[in-house]
Amino acid sequence: MALGGVDDFLVDLLFLYYCAGARHRRRHGSVGRGHSVAHRFAIFVPAWDESAVIGQMLRAMLARWAAGPYRIYVGTYPNDLATIAAVAMVAEADARVRLVIGPRPGPTTKADCLNALWAALERDEAVEGNPFTAIVLHDAEDVVHPQELAVYSRWIDSHAAVQLPVAPLCQPGSRLVSGHYLDEFAQSHGATLLVRQMLGASLPLAGVGCAIRCDVLRQIAQARGVPFDATSLTEDYELGLSLRAMGARSAFVRVPEAPGGAPVAVRAYFPATVHAAVRQKARWMAGIALAGWDRTGWGRRWDLGDHWMRMRDRRVALSMPVLAIAYAALLCWGLSLLCHCIFGVPSPAQDVLLQKLVALNLLLLAWRLTMRTALVTRLHGWREGRWAGPRMVVANYIALLAARRALWIYIGLLAGGPLRWDKTAHQFPASPFDLGLAAA
Repeated sequence: MALGGVDDFLVDLLFLYYCAGARHRRRHGSVGRGHSVAHRFAIFVPAWDESAVIGQMLRAMLARWAAGPYRIYVGTYPNDLATIAAVAMVAEADARVRLVIGPRPGPTTKADCLNALWAALERDEAVEGNPFTAIVLHDAEDVVHPQELAVYSRWIDSHAAVQLPVAPLCQPGSRLVSGHYLDEFAQSHGATLLVRQMLGASLPLAGVGCAIRCDVLRQIAQARGVPFDATSLTEDYELGLSLRAMGARSAFVRVPEAPGGAPVAVRAYFPATVHAAVRQKARWMAGIALAGWDRTGWGRRWDLGDHWMRMRDRRVALSMPVLAIAYAALLCWGLSLLCHCIFGVPSPAQDVLLQKLVALNLLLLAWRLTMRTALVTRLHGWREGRWAGPRMVVANYIALLAARRALWIYIGLLAGGPLRWDKTAHQFPASPFDLGLAAA
């Protein structure tokens, strides 16, 4: 536990160092509402069993982005008639929405659906003779930012991929389960990815709110036949690592929508129940920490910064058993002290090294709680920041359950089991235009 705490502490120190020099990097400024979009984007939205949200999401996207050089490709499956009907209704009213029905019944994998969208894009380019600069990935529950395409337009010429922050929304009635995603993304997209970028390490893509240049995807497709690996549980994460292996530059871009304002970010509801959160996190763990380790290795030999970050991605394989033992030890120590008090028997003296390690871990825990609270407050305000402490316990509980499920998923993959899109049910905000973030 001390090693893991020191690991997190070092990342936090590098983040504070980054913040100290942030004033020298403000030359990019804010996006500016009048910024023109100079590139043509293809928006990829894979959708399996999304009839409840896809229509609202597409209408909100079209309204927020208004007119512009983009087209929305929505991937569906021939055995999902409800989603097809919902997308077709929007496509009939707006020619910028393109309904794509994949060749195979669903659910396959998300990457397989993206490959069907890529094939449709290439057919359109061949017929129209009007190429796209980049594709933009989104999920069916995302609330896009009005200035998102402007940010991509500014950065995509000099980078193969551009990733925006993800800012989860807290579902009403699920302050702890849904809310813990606010805390984790405030940490990962508010600090950790900035440190990865500063170290020159690989930048994993989040699968939403990211733009990838089409010429780079064609290079990947030439090497393996398709741009997205349909045999991966976390194709977005692996794609970020693949881009770096190719020598292509990626950027995590965190810019304010106006001077002193909130960052341009993607918002979405995340799972509101323990069961749904466990399913989602188990897929992430199995795809990144277990199967992803097998598939992507450690990259270039002497790239120590990248090795460190990949180790952090995969340390869940060790940290979850340690966390389970720690909670068991906490319970047993409490029972032991209680029994000593009841029967009046003095407790045995503790080892000096153990006392120092416990004290160190308590200090590191206090630091972690302080940093987490500060990051959440910075992005979501003090009302959410005060929940960061209780939600750390909830996050640990969900992670422990997810680790067990992830192990079974991984064993099934090793045994040759089929890959399936293990998605959760989604919700879309009733009033997406009223959403906002605290100044960051």
